[in-house]
Amino acid sequence: MPEKRPDAFANALEQLRIASERLKLDEGIHRMLREPKKVIRVTFPVRMDSGKIRIFKGYRVQYNDARGPFKGGIRYHPEVSLDEVKALAAWMTWKCSVADIPFGGSKGGVVCDPKRMSQGELERLTRRFTAALGDAIGPDVDIPAPDVYTNAQTMAWILDTYSQMKGKMVPAVVTGKPIALGGSLGRDAATGRGAAICTREAARVNRMPLKGASFAVQGYGNVGSNYAVILEAMTGARMVAASDSRGGIYSKRGLDPRKVLAHKEKTGSVVGFPGGEEVSNEELLETECDVLCPAAFENQITANVAKKVRAKVVIEAANGPTTPEADKILDGAKVFLVPDILANSGGVMVSYLEWVQDLQRLRWTEDEVNGMLEEKMTGAFTQVHKEAASGGVSMRTAALVVGVGRVADAVKTLGIWP
Repeated sequence: MPEKRPDAFANALEQLRIASERLKLDEGIHRMLREPKKVIRVTFPVRMDSGKIRIFKGYRVQYNDARGPFKGGIRYHPEVSLDEVKALAAWMTWKCSVADIPFGGSKGGVVCDPKRMSQGELERLTRRFTAALGDAIGPDVDIPAPDVYTNAQTMAWILDTYSQMKGKMVPAVVTGKPIALGGSLGRDAATGRGAAICTREAARVNRMPLKGASFAVQGYGNVGSNYAVILEAMTGARMVAASDSRGGIYSKRGLDPRKVLAHKEKTGSVVGFPGGEEVSNEELLETECDVLCPAAFENQITANVAKKVRAKVVIEAANGPTTPEADKILDGAKVFLVPDILANSGGVMVSYLEWVQDLQRLRWTEDEVNGMLEEKMTGAFTQVHKEAASGGVSMRTAALVVGVGRVADAVKTLGIWP
């Protein structure tokens, strides 16, 4: 019998419970943080290339805005569900808080298979979804960004549709958009870069040399590939395995991250890369390596998988890749795990910088952006690690204590009106 993968939102609520107990939160505040502020469900028609009209379902969950406007990505995937989007919106709330930027958390998604849709169909779907959301998004309300199977082009379509409805250009309505439309230099690689910085910091506090150390990446998309390229250049670490939705590759001698990326861009997958032995996604998670970076989807490291993990350090570049049961097993095995709400917060940190540039009509250089990301990322890591060391808890619990604690303080200070 295959292991049943738990509900993502149930995982998020369990993590919140652990943090709330640690913080000794007032029961009323805990109850408030268990529920999203607003859940938006929309259905909308799209004319397909065949001329037929299909009806699509979309969601936008606005979880909490006590610390600032809602902020979160939009994903296109056939398995998008409301519970998944609620979990992602909750994690986004704690992530923005850990990063200490003035955003709340949200997330959105459309149930579709973008791999089977043309560019024209994706554009029409995006524009209809944007129109259906209407004033639920905006630079002072809720700012979308790219996520799974969405990109800078998707954000450009949202920007144009929203701006057309407002009668003026509103570049700050989205982040992660093309540079020509007000996007920030360094944004495309920011999540991977932030995860690489966390890897360097994790190695430092564990006194683990990274030069020549081995690492494996599950999910060789934008985040995973940027992580691999940047980590190799930054530390001299060696990638031994990589995977995507079609499967994975492994080589004990090492794999060139740039060449693997070029192969994927040419063929659509890392599978078939010359010199790589084929492995499954689950086998990749069990690879013997120094650093494991899950950069794909939720619930990848379950309890059964965790028992077989042989990495010394896990860097969660994906959202929610490890279940609460698996967390306990990895903790017991002394695996040093840098949780998602810290490890992949580089993307929202630079999204914040992009938003500021758009609002003030500024343009920073890539070096300036990367420098600010470095400062904020190392600061967030240091804060979480300090909490973990002083409290004798895991990095996951420490990050949740920091993130949930700041949001709870904001909610409590604001009070309830009327």
